[in-house]
Amino acid sequence: MKVWIKKFDVNMEVKSKGIELEVRTPDGDRQIGDCYVTMTGLIWCNGRVGKANGIKLSWEELMELLRSAKTKRAALNAAKAVVG
Repeated sequence: MKVWIKKFDVNMEVKSKGIELEVRTPDGDRQIGDCYVTMTGLIWCNGRVGKANGIKLSWEELMELLRSAKTKRAALNAAKAVVG
Protein backbone atom coordinates (compact mmCIF):
# COMPACT_ATOMS: atom_id res chain seq x y z
CA MET A 1 0.00 0.00 0.00
CA LYS A 2 1.01 3.58 -0.51
CA VAL A 3 -0.08 5.94 2.24
CA TRP A 4 -0.02 9.72 1.85
CA ILE A 5 -0.53 12.41 4.43
CA LYS A 6 -3.06 14.76 2.86
CA LYS A 7 -3.08 17.33 5.63
CA PHE A 8 -0.50 17.75 8.38
CA ASP A 9 -0.65 20.31 11.15
CA VAL A 10 2.79 21.14 12.51
CA ASN A 11 1.50 21.10 16.09
CA MET A 12 2.50 17.76 17.64
CA GLU A 13 -0.81 17.24 19.46
CA VAL A 14 -3.51 15.72 17.25
CA LYS A 15 -6.45 18.11 17.19
CA SER A 16 -10.15 17.39 16.65
CA LYS A 17 -9.90 17.67 12.84
CA GLY A 18 -7.03 15.18 12.95
CA ILE A 19 -4.60 13.99 10.32
CA GLU A 20 -5.89 12.63 7.01
CA LEU A 21 -4.04 9.70 5.43
CA GLU A 22 -4.75 8.70 1.84
CA VAL A 23 -4.33 4.95 1.22
CA ARG A 24 -3.64 3.83 -2.35
CA THR A 25 -2.79 0.55 -4.11
CA PRO A 26 0.93 -0.38 -4.07
CA ASP A 27 1.37 1.00 -7.60
CA GLY A 28 -0.33 4.25 -6.51
CA ASP A 29 -2.87 3.93 -9.32
CA ARG A 30 -6.09 3.61 -7.31
CA GLN A 31 -7.29 5.16 -4.07
CA ILE A 32 -8.46 2.52 -1.57
CA GLY A 33 -9.70 4.99 1.03
CA ASP A 34 -8.81 7.58 3.64
CA CYS A 35 -7.97 7.14 7.31
CA TYR A 36 -8.43 10.04 9.71
CA VAL A 37 -6.51 9.99 12.99
CA THR A 38 -8.19 12.25 15.53
CA MET A 39 -7.90 12.86 19.25
CA THR A 40 -11.00 10.67 19.77
CA GLY A 41 -9.95 7.75 17.53
CA LEU A 42 -9.81 6.66 13.90
CA ILE A 43 -12.26 7.06 11.02
CA TRP A 44 -11.94 4.76 7.98
CA CYS A 45 -13.52 5.94 4.73
CA ASN A 46 -13.56 3.16 2.14
CA GLY A 47 -13.15 4.35 -1.44
CA ARG A 48 -14.31 7.92 -1.80
CA VAL A 49 -16.68 7.92 1.18
CA GLY A 50 -16.72 11.26 3.01
CA LYS A 51 -15.45 11.64 6.56
CA ALA A 52 -19.00 12.16 7.91
CA ASN A 53 -20.01 8.72 6.56
CA GLY A 54 -16.85 6.85 7.57
CA ILE A 55 -16.57 4.03 10.09
CA LYS A 56 -15.53 5.39 13.49
CA LEU A 57 -13.34 3.50 15.95
CA SER A 58 -12.56 4.99 19.35
CA TRP A 59 -9.12 4.61 20.89
CA GLU A 60 -10.69 2.35 23.53
CA GLU A 61 -12.15 0.08 20.82
CA LEU A 62 -8.82 -0.01 18.97
CA MET A 63 -6.97 -0.92 22.17
CA GLU A 64 -9.45 -3.74 22.84
CA LEU A 65 -9.10 -5.12 19.29
CA LEU A 66 -5.30 -4.96 19.44
CA ARG A 67 -4.85 -6.01 23.06
CA SER A 68 -2.98 -9.09 21.84
CA ALA A 69 -2.18 -10.98 18.65
CA LYS A 70 -5.00 -13.38 19.58
CA THR A 71 -7.66 -10.63 19.84
CA LYS A 72 -6.43 -9.09 16.57
CA ARG A 73 -6.67 -12.46 14.81
CA ALA A 74 -10.18 -13.07 16.21
CA ALA A 75 -11.35 -9.61 15.08
CA LEU A 76 -9.95 -10.14 11.57
CA ASN A 77 -11.52 -13.61 11.33
CA ALA A 78 -14.88 -12.20 12.44
CA ALA A 79 -14.66 -9.37 9.88
CA LYS A 80 -13.79 -11.82 7.07
CA ALA A 81 -16.73 -14.06 8.06
CA VAL A 82 -19.17 -11.14 7.77
CA VAL A 83 -17.81 -9.99 4.39
CA GLY A 84 -17.41 -13.50 2.92
